[in-house]
Amino acid sequence: MSSESAAHHDEDLKVLHSMGYAQELARNMKGFQNFAISFSIICILSGGINSLGQGIGGVGGAAIGIGWILGCGVSFIFALGMAQIGSAYPTAGGLYHWSSTLGGRGYGWLTAWLNLIGLVTVLGAINVGTYNFFIGAFGPALGLTTSFGLQAAFVIGITVIQSIVNHVGIRATARLTDLSGYLIFAVAVGLTVALLAYAPSWEFSRLWTFKNYSGPAGGDVWPATESMLFLFGLGLLLPIYTITGFDASAHTAEETKDASRAVPKGIINSVVWSALFGWVMLSAFVLAIPDMDKAAASGWGVFFFTLDAVLPGALKQVLYVLIFVCQFICGLATVTSASRMIFAFARDGGLPASNALKRVHPGFRTPVAAIWTAALISIAFTLYTPAYATIVSVTVIFIFISYGLPVIAGLFAYGNTWTKMGPWDMGPAYRVVGVLAIAAIALIFYLGVQPPNGAALTITLVFLAITAVVWFGFERRRFKGPPIGDEVAKRQAEIAAAESALVASK
Repeated sequence: MSSESAAHHDEDLKVLHSMGYAQELARNMKGFQNFAISFSIICILSGGINSLGQGIGGVGGAAIGIGWILGCGVSFIFALGMAQIGSAYPTAGGLYHWSSTLGGRGYGWLTAWLNLIGLVTVLGAINVGTYNFFIGAFGPALGLTTSFGLQAAFVIGITVIQSIVNHVGIRATARLTDLSGYLIFAVAVGLTVALLAYAPSWEFSRLWTFKNYSGPAGGDVWPATESMLFLFGLGLLLPIYTITGFDASAHTAEETKDASRAVPKGIINSVVWSALFGWVMLSAFVLAIPDMDKAAASGWGVFFFTLDAVLPGALKQVLYVLIFVCQFICGLATVTSASRMIFAFARDGGLPASNALKRVHPGFRTPVAAIWTAALISIAFTLYTPAYATIVSVTVIFIFISYGLPVIAGLFAYGNTWTKMGPWDMGPAYRVVGVLAIAAIALIFYLGVQPPNGAALTITLVFLAITAVVWFGFERRRFKGPPIGDEVAKRQAEIAAAESALVASK
């Protein structure tokens, strides 16, 4: 280990110990790997393709040319706030710890539950989206037609495989997300070049042209409406859903070297590069569409409609295989993120069976019970709510509320109870970010519950009601939250014992 690496190692340990936690997880991830895991979960080749109908089936090309930029800007607001806090508190399950520290234990508990719901539902959304892509790309050649049973078997199968890879260690996961990081860049560039090369013409005006494709004209992706502004707003769900999952950089903070610097960089860079490459790739897609009206009418199948019409068969199949691999690794990285959230929350006694969920396998150095719990809950959710669009809406609502809660807590704590910042610090501009986050949450919630995703409102309200009952009925008296103040000092002996036990077990 070099002197610089040793210094970072000592600093990482010092920061983690100062928050009252032992170094139980293996700290093997470098800065690029921390970036890559968020970039892999965002995966413009997953959400950007599988949810494409939400944009094209609304207002056409302007949903990409203009809407993608605005929607990514919404996600970037949250990324800025989370980077600021993540630099100051680089710990697994970051959002929960941040909210507890900045807003109190009850506020932190709420953030944890909402983030947990968001993470397991986003895993479901990714894997259901991967199933839809598989059927669209390979179904005709294999003689497969979609059905609930086939979808259930497919989602269960790939979720189990993703969990097994996570089970055997962060090194395997990090290597695959490294591969995915490079592969997403390469495939996005390859798809972009292919689309532009085989496009019948380049009508750049499509990128800022609005046309009402609601109702049958857009494949019934959205109900018929006369309001172009409303329809454009609904299309923002495409980029907002796609540019999510960047909290993975925070959730893997305890496995990342030089975390105070690497985590905020991972969050920001994953959002910026995903937004940029996604915009270029999807703009090329819009330019390649032979007939906008026919493409919009194909609804959720717009991606396959266009590639079938434009690209040679062999090239198309190669791209399909590579995109499928990226989507699979996207789900794999999401299992990592969700399991670290469960581990961190259980470590502080925030979940039923916390003693089991917080255990780290002495050989693999992974939270095995947390990994399989995340997988099982995600599978159960997709079986209960198999509709992709509804799953996406529920995901967007819960994940962004959980992103916003610590950012908003930081808005009120900044300069008062929160005075010590990390190396990544935007200064008083953070307050502006906090205010914008409040407005963004309101917008996302409103868009997420609109028809045909009215069930998302019911699911959201039911989850919130259950959350309230659990908190006021049970957890408010029992749950202590993460260690603060004197509790941190009291834990130092336990920290030393836990780390010694892991060393001895090797």
